Amino acid sequence: MTVRQYDSFEEMKADEYRYWQSRPVHELISAVSEITLAAYAMKGQALDVPRFERVVVCLQRP
Repeated sequence: MTVRQYDSFEEMKADEYRYWQSRPVHELISAVSEITLAAYAMKGQALDVPRFERVVVCLQRP
């Protein structure tokens, strides 16, 4: 773990932005999933509630 000290909020946000831009996509998705599960846990909601299913279809254009 690394602890950094910043002189301004803007400097901290810029460093945070650079950090997440440097991470691979699978790590970003994992972080979003972790945050989502934590938010559901804080609200006390079940994780198995029915939701809309999103389907992606690739069509070949002539």
